[in-house]
Amino acid sequence: MNRRTFIQAAMISPLALSGCDRAPRHVSVATNDASVDTNVNAIRQDWKTLLAPNAEVTLSLEPLRKTEAEWQASLSPAQFDVLREEGTEASHSSPLDKEKRTGVFACAGCGLPLFTSRMKFDSGTGWPSFFTHIPGHLGTSRDFKLILPRTEYHCIRCGGHQGHVFDDGPPPTGQRWCNNGVALRFIPA
Repeated sequence: MNRRTFIQAAMISPLALSGCDRAPRHVSVATNDASVDTNVNAIRQDWKTLLAPNAEVTLSLEPLRKTEAEWQASLSPAQFDVLREEGTEASHSSPLDKEKRTGVFACAGCGLPLFTSRMKFDSGTGWPSFFTHIPGHLGTSRDFKLILPRTEYHCIRCGGHQGHVFDDGPPPTGQRWCNNGVALRFIPA
């Protein structure tokens, strides 16, 4: 191995092990029902049945535009760091990682529902993880911040950074939507 290759490998190695890139230790789909519905289309389509009556969410997909100052005034410093500056919260720091109640996970920036409790699973990574999402509510882009390409996803309405999606999740999709808990708000059913 030449010196340049060694230096590049040494620089990349710690980065590749940090953040949501950490592979799940174990995977179990969390559900309150005895039978897990593996029909992904049904899970994606019936999300409104888990939304509490009079829940403070938006169903509009109309883009939300705010100035930097407006975002700073409406978000906590941690939320601003993740949602607007694409930061990552510390692993195991969010109570939403262990959230087991029935309900909906909405964007903390604008209130758009993104996931439900039926989509959540325990990835063992320390971040809330989901095997699918509510259709049309998330957008994706390529992220090269850790040199290697990753798929970043964000709220389609406000553009807030949520996390990254990986292909090491459980059946039925094999996906792991690894989310920053501070970027979400949980609404019990």
